[in-house]
Amino acid sequence: MKHQIFATFRTATAVFLLCATAIPAFASPKHAIAMYGEPALPPDFVSLPYANPDAPAGGRIVFGESGSFDSLNPFILKGRAPWGQTGLTTETLLGRSYDEPFTLYGLLAESVDTDEARTYVEFTLREEAKFSDGSPVTAEDVLWSFQTLGTKGHPRYLNSWTKIASAEITGPRSVKFTFNTPDRELPLIMGLRPVLQKAQWEGKDFTESTLEAPIGSGPYTIGKYETGRFISFVKNPNWWGRDLPFNKGRQNLDEVRYDYFGDDGVVFEAFKAGEITSYRETNAAKWDAQYAFPAVLSGDIVKSEIPHSRPSGIDGFVMNTRRAQFADWRVREALILAFNFEQINTTVTGGTAPRIQSYFSNSVLGMAPGVPATGRELELLQPFVADLIPGVIEGYALPVADGATNRKNIRAAKKLLEDAGWTADATGTLKNADGKAFTFDILLTNGAAEVVTIANMYIEALKPLGITATLTTIDSAQMTERTNAYDFDMTHMIRNMSLSPGNEQTFYWGAAGVTEPGSRNLMGMNVPAAEAMIDTLLNAKSQEDFIAATHALDRILTAGRYVVPFWYSKFSRLAHVKGLKYPSNLPIYGDWPGFQPDVWWFEQ
Repeated sequence: MKHQIFATFRTATAVFLLCATAIPAFASPKHAIAMYGEPALPPDFVSLPYANPDAPAGGRIVFGESGSFDSLNPFILKGRAPWGQTGLTTETLLGRSYDEPFTLYGLLAESVDTDEARTYVEFTLREEAKFSDGSPVTAEDVLWSFQTLGTKGHPRYLNSWTKIASAEITGPRSVKFTFNTPDRELPLIMGLRPVLQKAQWEGKDFTESTLEAPIGSGPYTIGKYETGRFISFVKNPNWWGRDLPFNKGRQNLDEVRYDYFGDDGVVFEAFKAGEITSYRETNAAKWDAQYAFPAVLSGDIVKSEIPHSRPSGIDGFVMNTRRAQFADWRVREALILAFNFEQINTTVTGGTAPRIQSYFSNSVLGMAPGVPATGRELELLQPFVADLIPGVIEGYALPVADGATNRKNIRAAKKLLEDAGWTADATGTLKNADGKAFTFDILLTNGAAEVVTIANMYIEALKPLGITATLTTIDSAQMTERTNAYDFDMTHMIRNMSLSPGNEQTFYWGAAGVTEPGSRNLMGMNVPAAEAMIDTLLNAKSQEDFIAATHALDRILTAGRYVVPFWYSKFSRLAHVKGLKYPSNLPIYGDWPGFQPDVWWFEQ
């Protein structure tokens, strides 16, 4: 279960709640912009608080990945690009500090300007900003990149682009975007769009999968690679941004390499053999029991635990409600009841990992499980009450198994299935009124050993209900193709959540994803109340409204019973060679994109 990123709550919650309740007007261009309140760092900051500005340069880190890649364009729907390519080779106008809920500081842009209502955003590029080939980053490159990504790129870019009324060059190095929709997050979203070189794509089809990598301005360029085996990112010695305060203590390594293997088990063996230099362990039981190999005992491998303050997110088996058998919430609840979490958790993790209770659990943004909606939450949900399924208003909590046989929950599941029109015949096979047996397939990626174990235990647990589930594993490229087309019954889904949810929530849960390919709405949910809550949190001017809207969204998602949830961790487990170091001052997001390898360094 790689790159599923990971939940302890420390002082971040207090910082988050103490933010100002209104966003001040921007009378002039600023060095940074925060979703709420003011940026924590002043214009003359020296470095990000979790970076070591004195970190030595040099060395390398080697990661192991299961699967493969067949494209070097990570910005389109077709193909599978290498993990890490975007952040290593391209840059955005603004860069994110992972020690604040959602604050961006100037990167390619030296300043950002917007009004109190955030009806527009204007960026002024740094004069020294250059692509890796030495050509300047221009306002024309910015406009072309944003338009191309919004109209030809991956569907994740479309939603924000449709909210732009006009895009124009306003000065030698300035670009302005005016919005047609109220959305207070849009200035920040625009600041996080990657900027590509327009000239590279003249006469070429941007939508076609290719092994020609987009030219970016980032710290690394693509070195040697072999599809299916490895890819190397090498530090650009002429990187324009190395002396920026935002980058001090970041991107210290000379090489970041990804080696590809058949499955996670092989990746771990490669780590033990010294072929890769850092390994992220997601299994608590394995962390405790299988790290007594010689390199650990000698101290050549270090085990590091990185706490964080993020919401748990959701990790589990998602049901595709585009399939008729999953359309009824009672059926979905029955399938959740049949999942013996306590037994499976004990078998797989040793029973140490807490269960995910909701999409934003383990944070101030999470709803209270089993507690009725009150106050502002109830007020926001009230207009939709007639269409909400049971549990949203009244409160919903996940079932708890009563032993290895899970008898109580199995009985409750049978009753729900009967109410939904599914009954067992003389052979015990569950069928609907048309005589169709209840069968479905769990689609997983080759090499996902831990999830395969969970799936096999779940398949056995479904048999007392008369349900026949099968398991199919395919390679990562096929998985991308099939999930983009929603061609599955049930699959493994991970959605990581931040302390500042925003436009990405529409991409995750919006109705357009029911039919439009490539969205993250794998369950196929179409709930107007959910989209209304997203709209409210996007335009909230107070912490009260923002938190209430997120609580209400969390209620809708959790009570929707779309996912059979697994567990989460309050910290990340990273095993690495002793020469790889990281700062002692950890960001509130912990081990999140922007931490490893960004602020790591190597000491011989």
